Amino acid sequence: MSVFPIEKLSFIFIDALKEIISKMAGFSIDILSSEADSSFDEITGVMSLNGENHGMLFISTKENAMRIICSFMTGIPRDEITKDDIEDALCELVNMTAGSAKVRTNNMEQMYTISPPFVIRGENMSIKTKKRIVIISKTLGNGEISVKLKVVFYT
Repeated sequence: MSVFPIEKLSFIFIDALKEIISKMAGFSIDILSSEADSSFDEITGVMSLNGENHGMLFISTKENAMRIICSFMTGIPRDEITKDDIEDALCELVNMTAGSAKVRTNNMEQMYTISPPFVIRGENMSIKTKKRIVIISKTLGNGEISVKLKVVFYT
């Protein structure tokens, strides 16, 4: 099996995130920026992608944006959402995005296994590595929210 082009993989992850937000939160997001950006927002969901193009999936956003997404996903009013609710919703968003991308890539003979999702909190985080990497970085959103999608592939 040959290594799948990383550019095609990036579009698979972008489409997966857009689809999951649409289905789970009921609104659309589009690409706002494709500028290379290694920074993260206040809260980041993470999953490991293990396969021929192995790496990590990151979905990062501001706390308030995740509160909005969580409210739409769960039906809980925004002012009643807890920190745990936000973290659970972000883990589910990352899990569903990775799972959707996994199904799409398996159909193209690009097999992945994925780790359980987890959340990292903190500002001014960035990716530093000693290995060669390819970072796909996009900011998606609408007028009310923005979400950073990063897929880091180790080459």
